[in-house]
Parts: sequence; C-alpha cells; structure tokens
Amino acid sequence: MTSLQSSPASRTAARQGDRQEAELRQALLSRRPLVATATAGGALAAAGPLLVCMAIAVVGWFLTDAGGHGTPSGALRVGALGWLAAHGSGVSIDGIRLTALPLGVTVLCAWCAWRVGHRVGESISGHGPDADRIKDGERDWTVPIAAGLFTVGYVVVGVLATTLTSTPETTPSAGRVMMWSFLISAAAGLPALARGSGRAAVWLPTLPLAVRDGAALVRSMLRAWLLLALLALLVALVVDFSTAANIVSQLDADAGDTAMIGALSLVVLPNATLFSSAYLLGPGFTVGTGTLVSPGAVVLGPLPLFPLLAALPDGGPTPGWTGWLMGTPVLIAAVASAWSHRSRPARTWDQAAIRGCGAGLVTGVLIGIVTTVAGGAVGPGRMADVGPFGFDVFLHAVTAFGIGGLLGALAMTWWQHRGGDLARSGWARVRRSSSDD
Repeated sequence: MTSLQSSPASRTAARQGDRQEAELRQALLSRRPLVATATAGGALAAAGPLLVCMAIAVVGWFLTDAGGHGTPSGALRVGALGWLAAHGSGVSIDGIRLTALPLGVTVLCAWCAWRVGHRVGESISGHGPDADRIKDGERDWTVPIAAGLFTVGYVVVGVLATTLTSTPETTPSAGRVMMWSFLISAAAGLPALARGSGRAAVWLPTLPLAVRDGAALVRSMLRAWLLLALLALLVALVVDFSTAANIVSQLDADAGDTAMIGALSLVVLPNATLFSSAYLLGPGFTVGTGTLVSPGAVVLGPLPLFPLLAALPDGGPTPGWTGWLMGTPVLIAAVASAWSHRSRPARTWDQAAIRGCGAGLVTGVLIGIVTTVAGGAVGPGRMADVGPFGFDVFLHAVTAFGIGGLLGALAMTWWQHRGGDLARSGWARVRRSSSDD
C-alpha cells in the first residue's frame, strides 16, 4: 500500500522553499525604492502632525462656537498656523506678533519624524553594503542620502503650508519654518533612519567606550532633571489648584471651552517645564516686562487668565528655604553620575572625573540651548517679554551639572575602591571593551 506520509526529502524541499520565500519577502520589504520611500517618508512625517493640528482646530471651532462664526476653512488655517508656530514661524494676530513656540506640538512633530524615519529605515535597509562589508571599511551612503531626501520631503511640506496659509495679516516666516524643519529632520529623522536600517547597530560599537558611557550619563541627567522640573511644576499647580479653578470660572467657560483650555495647557506644558527648570536653577524667568520669578525674588504684575499661571509663587519676599532649591541641579547630577558609575565603573580617578564632569557640562549646554526656545512674545504690550533668562540659565546649568557630575563620579569611585575592588561585572565589561579595542 502506498504511504500517505511525505518523504524526508520532500519535507526538506518544502522547508527550503518556505525559507527562500521568507527571504524573498524580507528582501522586497527592505529594498523599496530609496529616493521615493525616503522623500515620501519626510513628507508624511510633516503632514501627519499638520493634519492633526487642523483637525483639532476644526473640532475646537465647533466646540466653542458651534459653527456660529467663521468658516471651516478659517479653522483649518488656524490649525495650520499652530503647526507653523511650532516650527518657529511666528504669527501675527490683529497686528500683534506672537513668537513663542508651542513646544508640545514641536515635540509631537519630532516624535512623528522619529517613528516615520524608523519605518523608512527598515524599508531601505537592504540597500548598500551589508554589515560585514561596512565593518571592513566600505563606505555606506544609504543613511546620509536617505536623510537628505527625508529632509527635502519635510521641508517641502513646510514651505507649502506656509505659502497656502500665509496672508498679509498673519505673515509667518518661511525661512524659520525651513530652519526648524531641517533641525527636526536632523535631530529625530536621521537617528531613526540609522537605527531602523540597522546601521546604528554597526556604527555604535566602533565608538570609544568613554564616548558611549558619557552619552548614557548625559541622557540620564537630562531625563532626571526634566522629570524633576515637571514634578515641581505639577506640585505647585496642585498646591494652588483653587486659583486655577477660579481662573477657569472667571472665563465663563462651558465644557467645550474648558476642553480647549486643557488642550492648550498641554500644548505649552513643555514650555512651562523649562520655566520650572529655570526657576530651580536660580535665574528664573519673566512673565511680562518688568517682572521676575526666581527663588530669591518674585515681582509680578497683571497676568492673563490662564490656568497654568496659578503655579506661580505669590509676589513679594520669598521664604528662606527657596534658596536651597538652587542646590537641586547639583544633587540630581551627582546622583545620576554616581548611579551611572555604579554600573559603568571607571578604571582610574581621572577617567571618572573626566566622564562625570564632561557629561555634566554637556548636559548643562543642552539645557541652556532648549531653554532659549521656551519663551517669546505671547501677547501685546508687556506680554511681549515672557520667558527664562536663557544665558543666565546656560551659565548656571553648566556650572551646577559640571560640579554635580564630578562629585558623583568621584564619590562612587572612592566607595568602590574603598570596598576593595570594583564590581566584577563592571571590570569584566571594561576588560571586554579593552580587548575589543
């Protein structure tokens, strides 16, 4: 009787056929046209948040006005102007120039550029030399070319949005939109392309161990500091929540208006976090011409009715304990540096000092840079001067994080040496890295 079971040879052939089909499918997915895929990806990364902003503007128009005034096209233009403002365009409303960036939208745009860039990287990963040829020194231009095309697609959408939205009354700046489009593509799109295409996994191990450890420490310091600044802001807002509720009640806002106020508060929450950071660092910020909010003094004038402003301290002399807040950046940097050196021990004292202090200095520079874009003109008259004292924040951040990073690194290194030897896992990691080098 003929056997109904397949022979071993036929099963082997079937497995080989399935494997070849899977490899062909993977090759097709990873070798999509580079020019078209990267350019379309950049355009999609820009157009996605733009459409979201326009949709939210239309929804807000119906919620607050029920369609009684204005037109849907006007609401769409407002949403597009919000997206352009997040790219530094500035906008004029009734002759009043507004230059502040809604950083919440900017962060959303950067996140979309990262996500789309990662998918584009996966789609073009089959182009160029493979990992072995790259390690042998062959040049690979796949990621640089894709990043350039990605940026072109993003910039084209920004220019089109500026052209179609611009009126003699609003006058957004196309040049600033192009600059911010380039920055977002370079800061979020390029790393995402490198990671999605697998090139980052090939390139990063070639970097010196000190650079990789320092970068990890900078990331830890930044994350810890921004979380602390956000926590301080939320605590201040909760403590004076009755004032925020009173502000909303004075606006006579219904449910729709309240929802839009909440959405606007979320949009500027990153700005408020950087204001909180400037306060904790010491220099503080202004909320109008001739005002000052800092641990040493608080001078306020008339303020607009906006719920987040309830987190501001009361005007007048400040309590004595607020001066101690300026020690928080040193403490955060020291703790982050010590924790990093606990899992990534340094072999010598000078190596620990350079890593801790260097990472702190870089962290301070980054905080100073992002703080400069947190403020701007938000209204007429005295509201044209709102924002942290950028240069002073830069100086305080570099000093505080540099000292904190140095102290934390030296303290952990001393503790490890006092214990007799470093953690075995840490020494093993150092030895492996040294042998690889």
